[in-house]
Amino acid sequence: MATQKKVALVTGGAKGIGLGIAERLQRDGFALALVDMNGAQLEAAAAGLRDGPVIAITADVTQRDAVFAAVDRAEAELGGFDVMINNAGIAQVQPIAEITEAELDQVHEVNVKGVVWGIQAAAAKFKARGHGGSIISAASIAAHDGYAMLGAYCASKFAVRALTQVAAKEFAADGITVNAYCPGIVGTDMWTEIDARFAELTGAAKGATYDAFVKSIALGRSETPEDVAGLVSFLAGPDSAYMTGQCVIIDGGMVYR
Repeated sequence: MATQKKVALVTGGAKGIGLGIAERLQRDGFALALVDMNGAQLEAAAAGLRDGPVIAITADVTQRDAVFAAVDRAEAELGGFDVMINNAGIAQVQPIAEITEAELDQVHEVNVKGVVWGIQAAAAKFKARGHGGSIISAASIAAHDGYAMLGAYCASKFAVRALTQVAAKEFAADGITVNAYCPGIVGTDMWTEIDARFAELTGAAKGATYDAFVKSIALGRSETPEDVAGLVSFLAGPDSAYMTGQCVIIDGGMVYR
């Protein structure tokens, strides 16, 4: 009789870090539910994951009901639910004196509310199934240090760090662990957009901001989605069973805690 695969749901799973995490978890033996707003990219990502069960769910993580429905669908179609990865997020570059209410709300909706709804949906499902589970969220080095021009983004990631600690304390008795991963300068579309916005605001050449950050990394190179996925694999696996409430920095040597 075949052993039932553990099931992981990854938000923001269509590209970048989220897709890198999905690829690694599939190699680890997980069945996967990928969630993203971009349906076309999501379907393409799911089609490329050929080594195990995968479903694609087009959903907006800012909508609480949509996140709960995604978790329900993952359980129904994949036969269980074990790991929630709140990876979806957006960045914003703006001087703090000029951030508008709409801009602040947009970052908060995705980066904070999306994580809250994911934590709630996963914890409710784990409890209903009568077993523990793992909740893993995307924080950042910007959850540990504030960076000029990234005020709204940093605030949202500090919030993820706080939510991780609070949820870890509240759900420990249920056998649910809650942790976060804190990447640095990852070579994805998000950093291309950040660099372009810095160029627009400061007059720097395109690529200059990205290059300056990379030069500050002790290990001498930018980060890859695979680097991040290795940490998430550990957090999703049995070797992290005695670990909760932690926001783990993986940045090649930028922020030291």
